[in-house]
Amino acid sequence: MSETKPSSNPSSLGEEIVARIDQLAAISETPEYLARVFLTDEHRKAADLILSWMREAGMSAHLDAIGNVCGRYEGERPGLPALMLGSHYDTVRDAGRWDGPLGVITAIACVADLNRRGRRLPFAIEIVGFADEEGVRFASTLLGSRAVAGTFDESVLNTRDRAGTSMRDALIQFGLDPDHIGKAARARRELLGYVELHIEQGPVLEQNALPVGVVSAISGATRLAANLTGVAGHAGTVPMKLRRDALTGAAECIVAIEEFCRSDEAGLVGTVGYINAMPGATNVIPGKVSFTMDIRSQSDTHRKRAVADIVRQIEAIARRRELALQIDVTHENRSVPCAPWLKTQIAAAVAAEGHAVFELSSGAGHDGMAMVDVADIGMIFVRCRGGISHNPAEHVELADADTGARVLLRLVENFRAHGTVNS
Repeated sequence: MSETKPSSNPSSLGEEIVARIDQLAAISETPEYLARVFLTDEHRKAADLILSWMREAGMSAHLDAIGNVCGRYEGERPGLPALMLGSHYDTVRDAGRWDGPLGVITAIACVADLNRRGRRLPFAIEIVGFADEEGVRFASTLLGSRAVAGTFDESVLNTRDRAGTSMRDALIQFGLDPDHIGKAARARRELLGYVELHIEQGPVLEQNALPVGVVSAISGATRLAANLTGVAGHAGTVPMKLRRDALTGAAECIVAIEEFCRSDEAGLVGTVGYINAMPGATNVIPGKVSFTMDIRSQSDTHRKRAVADIVRQIEAIARRRELALQIDVTHENRSVPCAPWLKTQIAAAVAAEGHAVFELSSGAGHDGMAMVDVADIGMIFVRCRGGISHNPAEHVELADADTGARVLLRLVENFRAHGTVNS
């Protein structure tokens, strides 16, 4: 069978998407900055708006037991397995408007285009706007997608936000039943695959002058917390050679982490995002310092080996400086490869739209990390200005939003489930 070519006006999808991105961004807990957090009034307003867009696009739509917005566009006959598209619609605080919503809104625009043309496919399309990917309120990420994947950990229902409200109580106040979260889970037989379109959140596509890219894998991450303890002392009376300065020790460790990761040729990245020195006075030698490490790679084996090497370097620095050291692993997430058969189809859609096919890994986490437990996953990255994300300056050009939409639409119209053969 020959490839189906999307027939919509090349500019209409992008214009619709950008207008809706702006409309959704107006829903925020404060006009000073964008914040749309799990199980808040803003969550409800955003959910209602997205549900209305899904219904306008010809989908049946509902809010599930965790607060995901779920839409379904039936195939040539009711009840067929579905290709699932999606992303998240919650935000960090002081957020950009594109991270997450671009994937949800673009998927809806593609289905709306199919519906306008009366086009039904030999499979259903489902779109999910996941309720909580960022984990801002309860410090537990991927809640919506873990519920859909059937891996939701019910122990997190007891976690509390800064106001002391438990997640269980917040769900009840929102009008949801925490005892029914299991009903959001999908079976593998129901899904043909999961594809997520997302802004890159990095500068690689921009540096390569490309509007879209094919994601190869979502990098795994190890986060560690380190504490160095020396001896606090008077800044004027302790000779330099006799000091056990925890802060200068931490500084040497941080530089060592940077040098180790910069010298790696396999894409390893390392970040020290937090540091605290005690007692924190201008005229006191710091006696205790804590700092965090975030180490990521698309290869779990490489990441774990790198973490072990970095820890050994930090231990050597602490011994030489006579500092006590404690290091704890606070987070460990496996890497998630994108399915080769989905990458092939995404690459074909990119090429058919006239763009060079470029593969890159994702250093950021995405809902696909949870969805891989119930379906093969694929991802499309869209260029963002300066690689900036989680920031009000986050921006996607209209032309790039349109390109991403047309690649996704072409992928959907020519999609073949794994194991089928084009005829």
